[in-house]
Amino acid sequence: MKIQLTVAFMIMLSHMLIAGSPKREINLRGKWYFELGDIPAYAEADFDHSHWEKVRVPAPWEDQGFPGYDGYAWYRRTFRVPEKLQKKSLTLALGYIDDVDQVYINGQFLNGRGIDAPHYVSAYNQRRLYQIPGNLLKYGDDNVIAVRVYDDWGEGGIVSGKVGIYSQQSSGTTVDLAGRWKFRSGDNPGWAVEDLDDSGWNTLVVPGRWEDQGYQDLDEYAWYRTEIILPKTMEDEKLILYIGAIDDADELYINGKKISSKGKFPGENFREYNRRFYNHERFYYIPGHVLQPGEKNVIAIRVWDSGGDGGIYRGPVGITTRQEYRKFRKSHHYHHSNFSYFLNDLLD
Repeated sequence: MKIQLTVAFMIMLSHMLIAGSPKREINLRGKWYFELGDIPAYAEADFDHSHWEKVRVPAPWEDQGFPGYDGYAWYRRTFRVPEKLQKKSLTLALGYIDDVDQVYINGQFLNGRGIDAPHYVSAYNQRRLYQIPGNLLKYGDDNVIAVRVYDDWGEGGIVSGKVGIYSQQSSGTTVDLAGRWKFRSGDNPGWAVEDLDDSGWNTLVVPGRWEDQGYQDLDEYAWYRTEIILPKTMEDEKLILYIGAIDDADELYINGKKISSKGKFPGENFREYNRRFYNHERFYYIPGHVLQPGEKNVIAIRVWDSGGDGGIYRGPVGITTRQEYRKFRKSHHYHHSNFSYFLNDLLD
């Protein structure tokens, strides 16, 4: 029963954070520029790819003149984002990629699945659905997408699926926290404080496994931080933070104050105990006056990983009102409300 309720809450919150039916706004099927090899400059927004060959997306590269090729290759293309999409939540759908991908928009890392050599882990059977933070896009202008693909054997490339960018109308009652967060491995209680200078920290995409973002060998502690400004309209609301699924245990701090946790700390003393929480959804009630609408607020999350995957790996991630939370909790339409599940069905 507990598992059923957790799944129902996850579906309900997904609807609140990504409201409305998905609509393909930008069709990315068709010809993409394509080049074998692996050069970091291929990710840059202003790289000149005009001399590259063109291949069809989606389709295995073996079927397009590259039989038997295993290794790295890059895809690139431009796309225009209408200004009318600025108020909508956008998700990039890249179908299935064989085996490993890293996606960049306008030169900025977006997300990826799998791990390339020498610690190869294939993600050939995982559908790629990546939420796009609005600050990565140029509205009313051309944008550049670059996809780095590693294929270990068999078919390779962006092989199948309804590739495109999908939109959902924002509900207006939530704050979407998906996107780039500050990140640092290790552990220091001082990293929870509001006025910490974290300018030297790295950045990771949330949600997303940290193994897919350069931390393949990281087990044990790490911290996430982000700054938000709540709209004044939420000033008198009771709020709930949904932080998705975290592998394995976590502690939540807002403006330096500990709010809640899942699992036990210190993590090294409870390794086996904490492993049970990797697939639990986090719903945290935020006490009144902790968040200050209209002002800068700092969210810090301490994470302990007992081994294997780690980090805030599955969303959605955001803040909503308790009224909306309770309303959708009572809804009987859970099966219509999870955008990720619905989009998966749509793209089959």
